[in-house]
Amino acid sequence: MSHPLVDVVDFNIVADYTLRVVFDDDSQQVIDFRPVLYGEMFGPLRDLELFNRVRLDAETATLIWPNQADFDPWTLHEWPQVVVDMASRARSWEAVPEY
Repeated sequence: MSHPLVDVVDFNIVADYTLRVVFDDDSQQVIDFRPVLYGEMFGPLRDLELFNRVRLDAETATLIWPNQADFDPWTLHEWPQVVVDMASRARSWEAVPEY
């Protein structure tokens, strides 16, 4: 599946687990990440101190956290259309057995 390329150019924290994300097409999204903070990669971000250490990675043009968690910029751009599906998948990440 292909989609147009978009870069994250700025962000700010607006509430707990919620960021205003600005894109290079001059659009922005206010994203509450709580519905997807599950699993090995995103679950640790439920720690608000860790979540708030988010930064903009210039090389990948997206948000990244200290544990290397990140989202495709297009996913962030299209958040209202993808959050329900992502949240459903995220809950299943908790159920993945460890080997």
